[in-house]
Amino acid sequence: MAGRLAKLKLVEDKQTRNDIPAFNIGDTIKMKIKVLEADKIRLHSWEGIVISRGGSGSKSTFTVRKNSFGEGVEKIFPLHSPVIASLKVVSRGNVHRAKLLYLRGKTGKGARVETEAVHESAQTTQVASAQ
Repeated sequence: MAGRLAKLKLVEDKQTRNDIPAFNIGDTIKMKIKVLEADKIRLHSWEGIVISRGGSGSKSTFTVRKNSFGEGVEKIFPLHSPVIASLKVVSRGNVHRAKLLYLRGKTGKGARVETEAVHESAQTTQVASAQ
């Protein structure tokens, strides 16, 4: 039985990505997603607030919410997905909840989260320390 768990752990370690910066719920992130259109791959930018995280290990996911032309749009992304070309933390959110699902019913100023800006040097330090 221990041999199977070791093999499973080995496979999961191969699939995890080390280039993703550390981020939490309430953070505003900017990411580029690979989108397949006809015969070429295009990079689509997606910026929004992380409203939830779930799972663990290589199966972990996070949900990003953004307002697009007055309409709220949410997407769930696997954290270690090869579809994510790049991920950057724009600002850190100061929240006291595990999930920000209440933002679904809010619009305008009510949908804001208290934030603080993140500098470039801090992001590179976080990525280096995560590895």
